[in-house]
Amino acid sequence: MSVRDTWNPAQYERFRAEREQPFHDLVALITKRQAGSVVDLGCGTGLLTAELHRELQAADTLGIDSSDAMLERARSLERDGLRFARGNISDWQPEALFDVVFSNAALQWVGDHRALFARLTAMLAPRGELAVQVPANFDHVSHTLAADIAGEEPFATAIDGYIRVFSVLPPEDYATLLFDLGFVAQTVRLQVYGHVLESPDAVVEWVRGTLLTDYESRMPQPLYEEFVARYRARLNAALGDQRPYFYPFKRILLWGRRPD
Repeated sequence: MSVRDTWNPAQYERFRAEREQPFHDLVALITKRQAGSVVDLGCGTGLLTAELHRELQAADTLGIDSSDAMLERARSLERDGLRFARGNISDWQPEALFDVVFSNAALQWVGDHRALFARLTAMLAPRGELAVQVPANFDHVSHTLAADIAGEEPFATAIDGYIRVFSVLPPEDYATLLFDLGFVAQTVRLQVYGHVLESPDAVVEWVRGTLLTDYESRMPQPLYEEFVARYRARLNAALGDQRPYFYPFKRILLWGRRPD
C-alpha cells in the first residue's frame, strides 16, 4: 500500500489561532535564551519555527519535517541562522548536539515514545532543554469515530485494515520517563484548550488538517471523499446541532533540563 504526502498547509492553517496558543505556552517553559542551537522537530509551515527562533534569540535554528508541501512553505522563511531540512522524526539523527530540542504537536505521529525520548535526550548538549507538546484528545469522538469508520468497508479493504494508533503516554509516565532519562528539572502538565467553533461541522475541517490526512494518504481521492462524507454525517449526529460548538482539546506539555 503506497502512502502519499497529503499534508495541506492551507487546510492546517485554517485554525491557526487556535493551534498557536499551546506553542506559546510551551515556549514559555523554556528557560534558555540566546540559545546557540535549536531544532524544531515537525516544523510544518515554519511560521512557528521562525517565531521560536526569535523568542529564544537562537544563533542557529533548524526545522525538520517530512512533508515536502510543508517544507516548500517553510523554506520561504529561511534566512541567516534559520534553515529547514527534510527528515522523518522516527529516524532522523543530527550531526551535532542542540541546546534546545523542541517539538510542537508532531511526536504523536511517532511510535514507541520511551525509545523516542531516549533518542531525543541523546541530541541534547549539557544543560540542554527538551520541550514537547503532544495532543491527548484521542478519546474524543472526533478521533475515535475516524478509527471506527476506517474499520468499515469499503475503506478497511482499501487501506489493508490500517488503523492509526497513537503512542502518546499518560502525563505521569512522561514525568517518570524524564526522571529515568536523567533530567534534573522538569515540568509536565495536561491542559485543556477550549475552542469555540462555529458548529460541529467545523470539527470536521479541524481534523481534515491533521488526523484525517493519515487516512487520506492511504486511499484514492474519490474514496477519501466518501470517507469524509461518512465521517461528517456521523460526527454531526454524535455532537448534535450546537451553534457555537465548544471543542475541548486536551494536550500534554512537557519540559526538562539535562544536567551539566
